[in-house]
Amino acid sequence: GYTQPIQQGAVNLMTAGHGIVHSERAGADLDTVSRLHGIQSWMALPHGQEECEPAFVHYPATAIPQLEQDQVTIRVIIGTAYGHTSPVTAHASMLYLELRLAAGAQLTLPDNYQELALYVISGSVTIDDQTYAAGVMAVACPGQTIRLSANEASHVMVIGGEPLGKRHIWWNFVASSKDRIEQAKSDWKDGKFGQVPGETEFIPLPSH
Repeated sequence: GYTQPIQQGAVNLMTAGHGIVHSERAGADLDTVSRLHGIQSWMALPHGQEECEPAFVHYPATAIPQLEQDQVTIRVIIGTAYGHTSPVTAHASMLYLELRLAAGAQLTLPDNYQELALYVISGSVTIDDQTYAAGVMAVACPGQTIRLSANEASHVMVIGGEPLGKRHIWWNFVASSKDRIEQAKSDWKDGKFGQVPGETEFIPLPSH
């Protein structure tokens, strides 16, 4: 197992594979009150790799490529963009960027991925005369070139990649097979996933 604090700008990449358990707190944290601002993203595994071995890899903030372009700070979290390649490994061809745009800044997003979307964390951006505010995700049409303009200082996440096909999601389980979801539900209910060392609480399987 692993115990790994995460600091601003760092990446904790967990691969669930055929099954994993984790806790996002330490025992000492239960007696304190604190605030955390971060983003958690789930990435489906390609067919043929859904039952791979579970894994966990930590990448410090200093390992993530960062560049400045046209009043935009770009961090290449996964994939290759703007001449920089991230060391973070992915099981499929994908792109994950963090953008911090100054007011009035403009940026054209990479167009070499079949699927592309952006999520506005703060501020607002305009694409083709359509404004997207904080909390909104904009999904590009296939083949669409995205050029965004920041209406104010804005913080944006960009994600893209190749289509992986349909996935079924139930609670914390994701799989291309409904039968595999049912097996995971049964295994969780029977305690076959194991327990995080030092964690005393158990989250029961939801009733629906």
